[in-house]
Amino acid sequence: MSVSSAREECETVLQSVSAAVVADESFLETVLTAVLAEGHVLIEDVPGTGKTLTARSFASALGLSFSRIQFTPDLLPGDITGTHVYREDEGTFTFTEGPIFANFVLADEINRAPPKTQAALLEAMAERQVTVDGETRPLPEPFVVIATQNPVESEGVFPLPAVLDADGVRRLQAVPESVTVDDDILDYIVDVVEQTRTDARVEVGVSPRGTQRLLEAARARAVIEGRSFVRPVDVTTVARPVLGHRLIRTTDATVDGTGTAEVLDDVLDAVSVPTVRAEDGEASPTEG
Repeated sequence: MSVSSAREECETVLQSVSAAVVADESFLETVLTAVLAEGHVLIEDVPGTGKTLTARSFASALGLSFSRIQFTPDLLPGDITGTHVYREDEGTFTFTEGPIFANFVLADEINRAPPKTQAALLEAMAERQVTVDGETRPLPEPFVVIATQNPVESEGVFPLPAVLDADGVRRLQAVPESVTVDDDILDYIVDVVEQTRTDARVEVGVSPRGTQRLLEAARARAVIEGRSFVRPVDVTTVARPVLGHRLIRTTDATVDGTGTAEVLDDVLDAVSVPTVRAEDGEASPTEG
């Protein structure tokens, strides 16, 4: 698929979702970027802000099956993955698929589920499969999870594991291979990640996996903008949603109220941004 064709499809999807959901355009583009870049989405917001409608609208616009899982403290892994049901007439056990077996899954208020249930979802997100009674079953392709959590309520919730990240989604429409990344842009991405590891307010910085995710997200962002190459602005645009949850702040930074967004802003400010020059009337990935 050419970049122009991919861009047209992205515009069609965004227009379809925007017609059903009243939401900031940049937010919708961020969700689509995550999907294109093989990532899941974690949304932190209070109830009643249209998260379910957003997820359902994206599934509809993309022509994908949709399911919603309401996470509660008594939710069991089998409630997500499915279970074996005994068929008395046949005298055998038959596997009944759970709601995770859909292309587009809304995991609502994920932090209300106990750790064991969260782990079942994490296997699905990271491996695109579920394991039930020792048997592994693949999930539909593509497979996208939009997880939500309420950042205000603290009762009856469980902390999310640090490994909850944007892994494991097949590309709905693969980012065209023709979308190039200049060596200076690659160096810029690496420098940004390295800076997260040296910041005094960060206990654990971004891993090599995070570097790859930042690169993929930047390429997806370039497609949404209709370009066949990545520019620094693509990296800075996706840096917060891609890297924010991968940072573990120090205790002092947490006590002082220093948020990950503030840390990332300072990280981006501290890294020298490569410049681009114009060629043939449009920006080029060639650095000047």
